[in-house]
This record gives sequence, C-alpha cells and structure tokens, in this order.
Amino acid sequence: MAYHISDDCISCGACEAECPTEAISEGDNIYVINPELCIDCGACADVCPVDAPKPE
Repeated sequence: MAYHISDDCISCGACEAECPTEAISEGDNIYVINPELCIDCGACADVCPVDAPKPE
C-alpha cells in the first residue's frame, strides 16, 4: 500500500528529501508520490508540517 499526498500539501518539499526510494516529486501544484516506488515507510508523513502524506 502506497502513501498519497492530499490537497493539504503546501509544497514545502520536506517530504521529497526524506523519501528513501525517491518516490516523491514536485507536481503542478503539490508534491506527488509514485505508488510503484513507494515502500510505505512513512518517512514523508513524519516530516510533513501539515500531515499531507496519507496511507491509501
């Protein structure tokens, strides 16, 4: 099960730097997670100031 980033994202980029599989990239308005690369570790959720990454 992969994480996804909700519309609460403020595009701060904290999650991208924490992802061990480089599954997170900057989208048009918010960051996005590639579900094929996500290993469901939760590192992104741990550093997000607005709790945007959520398990699907």
